[in-house]
Amino acid sequence: MPKVLIADKMSPAAEQIFRDRGVEVDVITGLDKDELIKIIGEYDGMAVRSSTKATPPILEAATNMKVIGRAGIGVDNIDLPTATQKGIVVMNTPFGNSITTAEHAIAMMFALARQIPEANASTHDGKWEKSRFMGVELTGKTLGVVGCGNIGSIAATRALGLKMKVVAFDPFLTPERALEIGVEKAELDDVLTKADFITLHTPLTDKTRNIINAEALAKCKKGVRIINCARGGLIDEKALKEALESGHVAGAALDVFEEEPAQSNALFNMDNVVCTPHLGASTSEAQENVALQVAEQMADYLMTGAVTNAINMPSISAEDAPRLRPYVALAEQLGLFAGQLTESGIEGAEIEYVGDVSELNVAPLTSAIMAGLLRPLLADVNMVSAPAVAKERGITVSEVKRDSTGAYDSYIRLTLKTERQQRSVAGTVFSDGKPRIIQVKGINIHAELAPRVLYVTNTDAPGFIGALGSALGQHGINIASFQLGREKPGGDAISLVNIDNEASADVLKELEALPQVVHIKQLSF
Repeated sequence: MPKVLIADKMSPAAEQIFRDRGVEVDVITGLDKDELIKIIGEYDGMAVRSSTKATPPILEAATNMKVIGRAGIGVDNIDLPTATQKGIVVMNTPFGNSITTAEHAIAMMFALARQIPEANASTHDGKWEKSRFMGVELTGKTLGVVGCGNIGSIAATRALGLKMKVVAFDPFLTPERALEIGVEKAELDDVLTKADFITLHTPLTDKTRNIINAEALAKCKKGVRIINCARGGLIDEKALKEALESGHVAGAALDVFEEEPAQSNALFNMDNVVCTPHLGASTSEAQENVALQVAEQMADYLMTGAVTNAINMPSISAEDAPRLRPYVALAEQLGLFAGQLTESGIEGAEIEYVGDVSELNVAPLTSAIMAGLLRPLLADVNMVSAPAVAKERGITVSEVKRDSTGAYDSYIRLTLKTERQQRSVAGTVFSDGKPRIIQVKGINIHAELAPRVLYVTNTDAPGFIGALGSALGQHGINIASFQLGREKPGGDAISLVNIDNEASADVLKELEALPQVVHIKQLSF
């Protein structure tokens, strides 16, 4: 009988679900690192919220661990690389607390607009400072939504119900989806300049870290009010403090902070700042939902092998696994390849399954492609959530199956339609089981992708390969392999250069200045 540890406080219903499914369960909360290390080896699974940290030392001690379930969205408290290396499946519950978090953002907006926390404290002190607390109405004001996915779109619809105007920035939000939910799609700078209130609903990634910094704040209206119920690190707290002190920002409401637990912070005790201790998902309904979901998912995996909402592995049945596994790897690479090169809103994705692969169950492959495609900007997306996330953003996904009539018995082609252009990338699986890229933007090429790849568009001219290689060599960057394809002699060309060590921004800038280089971007796989 599998054995699970519930390591954080959650609904008692979760414990009962495990028992009903034939899983032995212990509920032991509040363990420190050393206490957890002593007992973790006894368990096949562990269910956590945000308090318990699954760090490398704990995972190393988890010698029997097969699955960790996070009752919530973010998995910042779980070391994913170590868990993956140890063969531990990490699951989350991506949609269980969306309404609760959106409602908290709206509540924080009301609190800011009417200075409710400060007025409450003043009244409890026996003061009657009616003239001191002059608020602002929400009706007729513009709410800027940064990140209009599941939670952001719910917050937007609530704001529309308050007769606010909503302007939204989200690279994946299509004009059709924006029209459907009633918001104005805009670039980030437009949102900053138009909004009276700004609410953040985006994951924390390299691209979104400090998305609200000193430069962004300077573009905002004087008197703007900012709400963050998403992730700490989206706002440069030092820059926000300066903007609050200068009066450029009228107020801020923060549920999340750069360092948590936030027992001290430079923004604490400021009159125009409302703070809550990461309560976005803290309602009885949300906690019940995510607890039930994580228990069901973990029990199904331990008892039947079914994988749902996995962060670090595809959801594939045991029957399909042997044939699908190499194509899943290829599909994810195609999605990641296209996703890292796409900088405008995605309107649609067409996936062609040609030859032998068209006879397989392609649903997991489509999910893997969409997960790879969306992951560069949406860190928490996985194979299960990707189709729903794409639908939320109005991205149409179509599948085409046909027989092979070309050089390859089997291949997959992904064609993206964005607001600005259409691009495609195709790949196949060779007899060694490894995926290969065979075509990019209609140009034939043959490349196996390494963890770090330079994608170069260049003119087909003598001296290009030597110049690029010399420049990389001068910076101590070793080339593992170099593949080039061209449209025609002297025409457009594409190079995929696998490199052993990362190229810095300065190196990339130097490479892009080479005469034959049109554009260069570093990709990660």
